[in-house]
Amino acid sequence: MFIEISGIKKSFGSGESRADVLKGIDIGIEKGEFCVLLGPSGSGKSTLLNIIGGIDSADEGYISINGEKTADMNEKALTLYRRKHLGYIFQMYNLIPNLNIKENVEVGAYLSDSPLDVDDILKTLGLYEHRHKLPNQLSGGQQQRTAIGRAIVKNPDILLCDEPTGALDYNTSKEILQLIETVNQKYGSTVIMVTHNDAIKNMADRVVKLRDGVIRKNYTNDTKVKAADLDW
Repeated sequence: MFIEISGIKKSFGSGESRADVLKGIDIGIEKGEFCVLLGPSGSGKSTLLNIIGGIDSADEGYISINGEKTADMNEKALTLYRRKHLGYIFQMYNLIPNLNIKENVEVGAYLSDSPLDVDDILKTLGLYEHRHKLPNQLSGGQQQRTAIGRAIVKNPDILLCDEPTGALDYNTSKEILQLIETVNQKYGSTVIMVTHNDAIKNMADRVVKLRDGVIRKNYTNDTKVKAADLDW
């Protein structure tokens, strides 16, 4: 098992104001799998994603990636692990405003020992002709593509996506989902995507439904739908 998520518990606050956000999460994800974490706001899915990504730590349980437990790593090792193995795509693009599109993507390449070709990524994402523009000269969808480029140029084992289409309209959302699908297939990245959009689950290999900090369903899709054919 490539990613093993075992007995993860997480709470915030203390005493009367303590909130148990994750109440014992167990999931196994295979290498190259496209996994969707689905659930309403407050179900714990983003917290779980942050723990997988080493941004947050669990109170109990462990995350093991390729046999390495993140909890056993010191801060330096954890930083190195995030840098080498993980790509992040957030709802907010977090681009550097005074760097052009190509330079924003190159920022990701500098963090990797084996980066992908920047121009190839820009062409795959349909950004090559915009490479000399600044982020504020692009649409929201193009900025999100740039953020995807920055994440995947590192050639990460795991791509973590937190509501990557949350700020985008229907057609742009579909384009972004098709790009993430292409990345999953072309580069073999394991994709873990948080969403509250129920339709997106149909393009995933594995679907994990969370509610109130527990897993309600965890199943694999026998008949995946292409991102282009999704409808909502």
